[in-house]
Amino acid sequence: MKVKIIFKNFVKYYLPVIFWMGFIFWLSTETFSSPKTFSFMETALRFFFPEISPREADLIHAMIRKSGHVMEYFILGLLLLRAFRGGSIGPWNWRRSFFAVILVALCAAGDEFHQSFVSTRTASVVDVVLDIAGGVLAQFAIIFWHRYRKK
Repeated sequence: MKVKIIFKNFVKYYLPVIFWMGFIFWLSTETFSSPKTFSFMETALRFFFPEISPREADLIHAMIRKSGHVMEYFILGLLLLRAFRGGSIGPWNWRRSFFAVILVALCAAGDEFHQSFVSTRTASVVDVVLDIAGGVLAQFAIIFWHRYRKK
């Protein structure tokens, strides 16, 4: 009976974290390298904005890619905190958020390390900082959600 509950909790709380980390790992492959995403993005931008300059298209592409880092790790931060809370109905606490951010940072560093082995990708400390910022923003979003949900 206890094993069944542990398995159910694992599937409910930790499996989404593992799947999301796998998704992040997949986004770090050659499939989502800058040259490949730029060709798709440029086509879409030219469809909606035919007069856009190559420089503007490149800038928008870079901004979308960097905001993607924040969003990927924002979601990871939410999923990690959810997993650490489990079925707890207790209040939010700093310890869980701290460990969620630590795991976000480790995953971000590991992701950039992985990218250093992909020929069409580059590892960047700036990207790690953006990833960690996404994880931290997720924790603040949870804090505000808990604080204002009670009102």
